[in-house]
Amino acid sequence: MKAKVDANACVGCGLCESTCPEVFKMNQDDIAEVIVDRVPAEGETSCREAAENCPADAISLED
Repeated sequence: MKAKVDANACVGCGLCESTCPEVFKMNQDDIAEVIVDRVPAEGETSCREAAENCPADAISLED
């Protein structure tokens, strides 16, 4: 699975980083970034949770 963040949509709440720190990190501008090429198997559940709970719908997932 791959995760992507729409930087223009991100509101910088940090929910994704707190939910799935192995995949997401807030950058210096408080915009979420994906820090891995592929979501590790053990992080898939928390990554889906982060995407589903993103208040700005800024996270997309591809299998």
